[in-house]
Amino acid sequence: LPLELKNRLPELEIINDPSHICGRRDLLATVAQKAMDLNFDGLMIESHCKPSEAWSDAAQQLTGEDLKKLLASLVIRHATPADPLVNDRLGELRDTIDALDNEIIQLLAKRMQVSREIGAYKLENHITIFQYERWRNILQTRTDLAQQLDLGSEFVHRFLNALHLESIRQQTELMNRK
Repeated sequence: LPLELKNRLPELEIINDPSHICGRRDLLATVAQKAMDLNFDGLMIESHCKPSEAWSDAAQQLTGEDLKKLLASLVIRHATPADPLVNDRLGELRDTIDALDNEIIQLLAKRMQVSREIGAYKLENHITIFQYERWRNILQTRTDLAQQLDLGSEFVHRFLNALHLESIRQQTELMNRK
């Protein structure tokens, strides 16, 4: 949500509140570092001279000394590297990503074309758009392949679901035209 908010309102400064996100002091450093890695504009961390005596939120508060240690442990990264050689290498890698993204988009367009052809075939032969067994097979085989290629199964499921919904939308549109 914060990333989408930043995307929609780039001028808005976003402050992360690890204390309330975590509710426990042992998780604060991890969440605070994640916020810094995602280029948040700041942190709001609760502290108290004696957290155990705090009237509220005692479990998520740090002593001043622990707060100082947490802040010192954070690695603050920059949006763009200062070293031109690092910047050149990052540019090369981004160019590779751009080329791969273009290939992916072109492959998706080809896949949707085949999906529309399948929709036309289903229309001509009075076949339903959705076949459960085929969908289960796609999920299983693609997830297995993705795991072999070190891709997260949750990511692959979200991707395949989005792809499947678009295929269904295009086939439904085709069938509704006839």
